Amino acid sequence: MPVSPLAPREGISASRLRAPVALPIGGLRVGEWLAQEIPWSSPEQRERLAREGGLCDQAGRPARLSDPVIAGEFYWFHREVPPEPRVPFEIEVVHEDRDLLVVDKPHFLASTPNGRFVRECAVTRLRVDRDEPELVAIHRLDRITAGLLVLSRRRETRGTYQRLFQDRRITKTYRAIAGYRPDLPLPLCRSSRLQKTPGTRPVVEVPGPANAHTEIALLRRLPGGSGPDEPGTERAEYRLMPHTGKTHQLRVHLNALGIPIAGDPLYPVDRHEEPEDYSSPLQLLAEELAFTDPLTGRPRRFRSGLRLGAAT
Repeated sequence: MPVSPLAPREGISASRLRAPVALPIGGLRVGEWLAQEIPWSSPEQRERLAREGGLCDQAGRPARLSDPVIAGEFYWFHREVPPEPRVPFEIEVVHEDRDLLVVDKPHFLASTPNGRFVRECAVTRLRVDRDEPELVAIHRLDRITAGLLVLSRRRETRGTYQRLFQDRRITKTYRAIAGYRPDLPLPLCRSSRLQKTPGTRPVVEVPGPANAHTEIALLRRLPGGSGPDEPGTERAEYRLMPHTGKTHQLRVHLNALGIPIAGDPLYPVDRHEEPEDYSSPLQLLAEELAFTDPLTGRPRRFRSGLRLGAAT
């Protein structure tokens, strides 16, 4: 992936577009091409983009709207990002060293820019608050999941740490509060094939070779025997250890076992909750990360300072 020649602005990375490899006869001007690629923008917005957004090619050379498009070239620019309502929860630092920043991401805060959350995500906030534009998350947590998030502080060692997650050499431990089934034999490993249909929100288990594996152990049955979202539903606390990293994997696996995670707005029923509804956090926490440091060869272990229980 090409590296942006533009530094982040207000904590937000520059956007990129790639010009078509095959251009029409007679070529194409940058302004004409942008009008095709971002048709919702006005001519004034595109002029401002080229002027204030620092529109440039992949070598960092300024590009004007009247310039001919270079076939196959990447172009970079800073798009206009409107203000966003602040997610009213703070990020806590768990550990920092020369290469890594490990934080506790709260519920309801996205890890990285995604759709409607660009300013209000962990990466953008931390870049601005700490004045560290080079911060990059090397893995992701769902917006409604809380817990440990690891960020790279230096480009020179970023790929080395990213490969730990890509090669599944990280031991991840989660905690969850979910339904209780006395007839469910635990511990167990849930293995299934997960699939998401484009245009739909839930991930589902489908027939076929398993591509998702989760170890599930019961930690304790909770007193009281009910939760506010489903009165009369018994609850328990579980330890979850995913061996794969499929979208919504833990939530889908527990729901498939008949013990959906408390506060889940999607499983078993899509409640179509608004992003600003903070009343019932998902009771899922990325509690611990452990790995052998690829630079020093030493074992490392990080543990979240957060706790579950707000929805029980």
